[in-house]
Parts: sequence; C-alpha cells; structure tokens
Amino acid sequence: MFKFSKKMIYAVEAVVYVAVHGKQAPVQSRAITHLQNIPERYLEQVLQRLVRVGILKGVRGPRGGYRLSRSAERISVGEIVAVIRNMEGAEDVIAEDSGSDIGQKVVLPIFRALDTELMERLDRVSVAELAQNAVLPESAPIMARVMESA
Repeated sequence: MFKFSKKMIYAVEAVVYVAVHGKQAPVQSRAITHLQNIPERYLEQVLQRLVRVGILKGVRGPRGGYRLSRSAERISVGEIVAVIRNMEGAEDVIAEDSGSDIGQKVVLPIFRALDTELMERLDRVSVAELAQNAVLPESAPIMARVMESA
C-alpha cells in the first residue's frame, strides 16, 4: 500500500526550493538543509538520485549546487514521488498475491485502483504550481484543483 515517507516529502520540498531559489544561481544543499530543516543525511542521497534521473542538474565548483534540469512546468510531483519510491525499494504490497479469492478479486483491485489514481493526481501537479504557492501561499489554488478532481 502507498505510504508517504520522509524522503518523499523532503525530495518534493527540495525540488520546489530549487525551483523557487535556483533561477539566478545553483542552490547549495547546505541552504536547503538549513532553510528547509531537512536532515543532511537524507538530502544528499535524494539530490544525487534526482540528478541521476534528470530532475535536477548538479553544478560543480565553489559556487556549485543544484538546478532544475528542465522547466518546473515539466516536472511533476508524481515523477519525484515515483523516483523516491523506487529508491526506497518500497515493497509493492498491492502487486503481491493475497492468497485468497476475496483478496484477489475484491480487495486488491480497490487498492490497485487507488494507488493508480493517487499517482495520476500527483502527475497532474507540477513543481511550478507548488513553487508558485511557495511564493504566494495565500493563492494556493493547487489543493483545491487536486481535491476537486476527486
């Protein structure tokens, strides 16, 4: 069953932070850990994975750090969550056989559908939308849009 881990939350926070603050210069991981209060031990491995999959781009040098590898409009929250979910090797209980007829025919299909729906909703939310909400929190239209498609 789907579970939001700290790493998933930290990954989304970090990418949004880079989207907001990385327009002029790369964002250093120290800035993210300090200002977002994210433990360094989580963040560095998360950032490196996000670089490997093409969500972030690492910039070397004394003024190096991280930038988005493409526009924030083209990066979805679902993409970030899927990367971290894979990174954590999250056991997919939904894919496992339940061992019973009722589990296979009745229970698991519901959970599979919910998992699919959740990821589809997260795929519809862009980092650009979250970044806009981070800059103008009172406008926060994203939650209303995500919830209304329920």
